[in-house]
Amino acid sequence: MTIFERRESNVRSYCRAFPAVFVKGKDAFLFDDQGKRYIDFFSGAGALNYGHNPARMKAALVDYVQADGIVHGLDMATVAKQRFLERFESVVLKPRGLDHKVQFCGPTGTNAIEAALKLARRVKQRSNVVAFTNAYHGLTSGALSVTGSAQYRNEAFVNRQDVSFMPYDGYLGAGVNTVDYLAKCIEDESSGLDLPAAVVLETVQAEGGVNVAGDSWLRDLGALCARHDILLIVDDIQVGCGRTGPFFSFERAGITPDMVTLSKSISGFGLPMALVLIRPEFDQWRPGEHTGTFRGNNLAFVTGTEALHDWETPAFSASVVRKGERLAQRLEEIADAYPKLGARVRGLGLIYGLDIANPGISGAVAREAFRQGLVIEQCGEDGRVLKFLPPLTIDDEVIEEGLDVVDRSIREISRQ
Repeated sequence: MTIFERRESNVRSYCRAFPAVFVKGKDAFLFDDQGKRYIDFFSGAGALNYGHNPARMKAALVDYVQADGIVHGLDMATVAKQRFLERFESVVLKPRGLDHKVQFCGPTGTNAIEAALKLARRVKQRSNVVAFTNAYHGLTSGALSVTGSAQYRNEAFVNRQDVSFMPYDGYLGAGVNTVDYLAKCIEDESSGLDLPAAVVLETVQAEGGVNVAGDSWLRDLGALCARHDILLIVDDIQVGCGRTGPFFSFERAGITPDMVTLSKSISGFGLPMALVLIRPEFDQWRPGEHTGTFRGNNLAFVTGTEALHDWETPAFSASVVRKGERLAQRLEEIADAYPKLGARVRGLGLIYGLDIANPGISGAVAREAFRQGLVIEQCGEDGRVLKFLPPLTIDDEVIEEGLDVVDRSIREISRQ
């Protein structure tokens, strides 16, 4: 029995799917204690968009620590925070015409969701929030209340009041605009739906199965929220920071959310940091009203500042789109090569899902792929979707190598 089995809680999960002891990570690769190399199509669940140990960020981090830079600063002003905010303003906010304020909250994405929901209810003086089927927003109590999966909700015994779930785009079939259904419920005083303070959504539901909301659906939803004085909160924790191509996942639809939550890859290096972007008129917190001991991770400010260099020109975003097109093409070819699986491909940028109707097969493929040196996660209903989440900086030939592993793994499982 290993120390992990002997001392670590049963709640551990990823180590069960990827049974190895990892010692090193570089770019799109992981290495275990036996010297085996793995291609990483998981990217720390989206926390490593720039790969493992990107050289420029690592150098900046080492220099900062060696100079005795402030590590823990609560929400005090530091040079590291100043530089991050200045670059975030100049590289991300101003070019997109966004005037949002930045709130640093607790260190993980679920903390950002908690803060956004709390503020939305405070601002609008209404309790109800609309969330969507297959949503995943985190596992602390407030975030869990707007998460759809029974896997997480059934045994949590949290208060599920003040949240109304509505069908996501495509949930009722391709021909149904579910925003119309939401509008009907809001506008009909007999529907039983209390006017919400906010609507919270992911424009691409990553954990929910890589479900992509259409641009027109997002615009319809944004217009509905504006018409009824409802705040629109976009959860860009996993699919922001360039995962879909542009920096924000909602840019493609031309909408401007009232709040945006960011975490995971905002630090660029896998260091904990989460924030909420808030339209200035809704930044109605009183000083100290929402705090947290670790809301000032200066190490993450240092690496996050370096990460934003990649967004100073359109070239980085264009490379993500180009790689994503090749990824989609190869996945369609793989799906066509195994018609009995009934696999479907969906996604955009560098987040794609291969939906295999039989969840047992997708699990077997993931395990075989790991045996052959590829780390890939499952998601969606019953874990039937293989989720492709490689680093945005991955080389073209490494994408091809990883997809070859997937192809061989499906062939092997199909033969069995």
